[in-house]
Amino acid sequence: MPGGQPKLRQRISQVSDPTSDDQAVSKQTKLAITADRFGGAPCPDAFNIARDIVAAGAERHPDALALMVVAGPESGDPISQMTYAELARAIEAMAGKLRAGGVTPGERVLIRLPNTPDYAFAVFACFAIGAVAVPLSDQLTDAELGWIVGDAEPATAVVTLGMASSALDCVPRHVVVGGEDHHGHDVAAHKGDFVYANTASDDPALLIYTSGTTARPKGVLHGHRMAWGRRPMAQGWYGLKRDDRLFHAGAFNWTFTLGTGLIDPWMAGATAVITTGPRSPDVWPALLRRTDATMFAAVPGLIRQILKYARPGLRDLPLLRHGLIAGDTPPAGLFDDWMEATGTPLYEALGMSEISTYISTGPDVPRKAGTLGKAQAGRAIAILPEQGLSTSPVARGEVGRLAVHRSDPGLMLGYWRREDEERDVFRGDWFIGGDLAAMDDDGYITHHGRDNDVMKPLGYRVSPLEVEAALLTHPDIVDAACAEVEIKDGVRVVAAFVVVDEEGRNAERHSLSADDVVIFAGERLAAYKCPRIVQFVDALPKTANGKLTRAKLSDLLRR
Repeated sequence: MPGGQPKLRQRISQVSDPTSDDQAVSKQTKLAITADRFGGAPCPDAFNIARDIVAAGAERHPDALALMVVAGPESGDPISQMTYAELARAIEAMAGKLRAGGVTPGERVLIRLPNTPDYAFAVFACFAIGAVAVPLSDQLTDAELGWIVGDAEPATAVVTLGMASSALDCVPRHVVVGGEDHHGHDVAAHKGDFVYANTASDDPALLIYTSGTTARPKGVLHGHRMAWGRRPMAQGWYGLKRDDRLFHAGAFNWTFTLGTGLIDPWMAGATAVITTGPRSPDVWPALLRRTDATMFAAVPGLIRQILKYARPGLRDLPLLRHGLIAGDTPPAGLFDDWMEATGTPLYEALGMSEISTYISTGPDVPRKAGTLGKAQAGRAIAILPEQGLSTSPVARGEVGRLAVHRSDPGLMLGYWRREDEERDVFRGDWFIGGDLAAMDDDGYITHHGRDNDVMKPLGYRVSPLEVEAALLTHPDIVDAACAEVEIKDGVRVVAAFVVVDEEGRNAERHSLSADDVVIFAGERLAAYKCPRIVQFVDALPKTANGKLTRAKLSDLLRR
């Protein structure tokens, strides 16, 4: 592979022995550490995501329902269903098409398809033949797409006829898919004659481009072992059972959907449920009822919108056991509002592109207000000093950098062609992703924002999450975000960007001014934490997946 990939794989996947200092601190219960290395079952040396999850599922329970795709909430909208045997055949058929198109093991395959099952089949087909899937959103502009093509240098692009782009002209091969009836494939052609690539667990499998905090998206490279590394989530977050139907609110072409919505239920032998229809907040209660969903996974922003616009419909979901949220910071009241509306709990998880979720609440980990939850079983998590290079954890209750041990199979192989950034995120055998956190005596972890987000107005350290959480308790504020702005040379203050409920804003008795917001914050926060500037905006800058783009907040400021 171009880019020195074998060297990268070897460097990242090898785990050094824990030092005597690590062994000593793991015995200190008052230090902020769960273990000095990953404690779960080791991933087999030979592991292939498609073979050892989907094909294995087809052998164990071929007639079980693997995938349900619903087009809409109305009774007349079609619902497509696939058993594990049919799913395996569809992936093998797609893999055969990629092989026929010239795709070889180890090469990168860019996937740009609309929100249909073909997207999932193409990703898993890459796994099956040992290629590296590069899943991309169909919403990318030509400029964004062109930059990623230049960085990833894919040998093949998987597209449909309606997804042509000049940015893909330089990709050597194109494989056009779409429109086939995957239930209608010749079953005889897939009776054991398909040969899965005999990949190693740390062979590259997935290259995810994430915006992060850099000007350009960077590639996060994962091996086949990343699916094995998701196993702690099954009970630590979901409580997954074979008869569960996990409905993910995202589209097929979102990596949150790929992991939580597809890989995880298929590992458990459960049913993945996805919609290809409209996603307006009011449709979700009917979708959950139509599909008999037992779990619902979404970003906090969507949950808030559903509670605002479709709350009455949530009262009749007898099969729903709980909701799952990740991807952004939820307001504190969201948990109580969801429980009141559905009668079920809402479980939160913290994750990142480099490792997916690793801290969470769940059926066996009750929520503790103000915290994210606990490290999932087997995860080696530590809070390291914020400054310096020490690998010795801080004391419980002290804020530091949240770190995951390199031995975790869910951890990335590395950043694609960014060895300098890769070095910056490792401190010894600990990966530090930029989150600030504290661990209490019970092992619960409180998030204190990102190290590059922490504000320092007038020299004080202030987490924007704390200020935002206080503002969101106001009944007329539906969204809020904070950033530090410089009002004159050397003087920086907290600015709040506030979205007000339009009904509340227009009703005279609910009219809200900037002074009202400052006074409200002052009743709940120390003076140095309160916003000095309040900017009312129609919407906050967010990615297509609903995550706040904090770096763009200052662009909203009217000077």
